[in-house]
Amino acid sequence: MIATGERPIMAAATAANAANVPGPARQKILIIEDERDLCAVLEYNLRQEGYETAVAHDGVEGLRKAQTQLPDLILLDLMLPGKGGLDVCRELKAAAATRDIPIIILTARAEDTDQIVGFSLGCDDYVTKPFSVKVLLQRIKARQRGKAPDGDAGDRIEFLNVRIDRVRHRAYVGERELDLTPTEFRLLECLLKQPGRAFTRHQLMDAAIGEGAIVLERTIDVHIKTLRRKLADADLIETVRGVGYRFRETPRTGPDDDGEE
Repeated sequence: MIATGERPIMAAATAANAANVPGPARQKILIIEDERDLCAVLEYNLRQEGYETAVAHDGVEGLRKAQTQLPDLILLDLMLPGKGGLDVCRELKAAAATRDIPIIILTARAEDTDQIVGFSLGCDDYVTKPFSVKVLLQRIKARQRGKAPDGDAGDRIEFLNVRIDRVRHRAYVGERELDLTPTEFRLLECLLKQPGRAFTRHQLMDAAIGEGAIVLERTIDVHIKTLRRKLADADLIETVRGVGYRFRETPRTGPDDDGEE
């Protein structure tokens, strides 16, 4: 399946596939996709934007290249020969060396349950085919902006014994380090920066998953449930009925509190 509105680029991609656009701090994107025509389209457009690219046409090869090349971002199809995309995502997010690499799933599987499974495994965005390459490029740039450290005083955030180090991309409860996916890290960061503020699910989706991402509100509920479990204190993230969620503003002082939805 070729991206909507991008078929005319195919001829240019064939002629200019080896083009190398110079630019500072070139980042590498690994494309794990068995549709070779679509790979050519993606490679051409990514190189025009200044990215380096690597390609794998099956899950086993894609997993190996991700582990050895450590790209800055991965575009991952789900229906791959050899090893399925969900298995590839699961293995990458389970390994310390690769779990912080952003993964954008590209797939024709548009069912809500497929998206929930993908996000629960740690993918950072979910794009269904057919799609616009221009829109995909914006999503890639948004993911890369989300990774960039600011280098200012805001790099460390701490509240109620929960601490985030944005430069090292680490989070702690006391001295215990949390094993968070990139999406969970951004979600916790969003809540922790403004304790007591009630965020809607859409606001949290924009902050943690990416503005314009087409996902279910239920997706945020899944991430919150997992994050509460990892914090080992469900009361730190409060449910605001009819709205969304907020990080607790004051320490818990008694048994009476907001119930869970």
